[in-house]
Amino acid sequence: MEQLTHYDIKNNQKQFPITIVCDAIRTPENIGMCFRISESFGVQKIYFHHVSPSLENRIVKKTARNTISQVSHEYYTDFEEIIEQLKAEGNTIIGIEITNKSINIQNFKFNKHEKIVLLLGSERNGIENINLVDKTIAIPMFGRNSSMNVIHSLAISLYEVTNQLSN
Repeated sequence: MEQLTHYDIKNNQKQFPITIVCDAIRTPENIGMCFRISESFGVQKIYFHHVSPSLENRIVKKTARNTISQVSHEYYTDFEEIIEQLKAEGNTIIGIEITNKSINIQNFKFNKHEKIVLLLGSERNGIENINLVDKTIAIPMFGRNSSMNVIHSLAISLYEVTNQLSN
């Protein structure tokens, strides 16, 4: 067995009808990793809240590597306005959040939705206005902790979404 390098791997590049909205994510590493994971899974666009770290932040740039230039992105100031705009564009807004109505991620039928927005809440407070989402999904966990890092949740969610959309 031989370990392959980046130069040996040719990914089947594909873009999916997926948009990410980061609701007031404040940790530079999380912003950088959002770019990195979004590029890996063919995300169309990312929206960041204006209070999120700048893309000029050294840690954001280091963590994102070269993916900042590879994923379309914008900043927004009004959460409700961006969600309403995305809904008007035909997106289903799916919050990655534990609620009393969350559907386990493996039971959610992503392929029944033409355009998907995955909404990430802030590290401290979750999603700003949970009532604006169409659905919420939860990732089943088996340890004592009830939550995980927001970007880990995004990675798991993108894997499930793109797996369903690819079939």
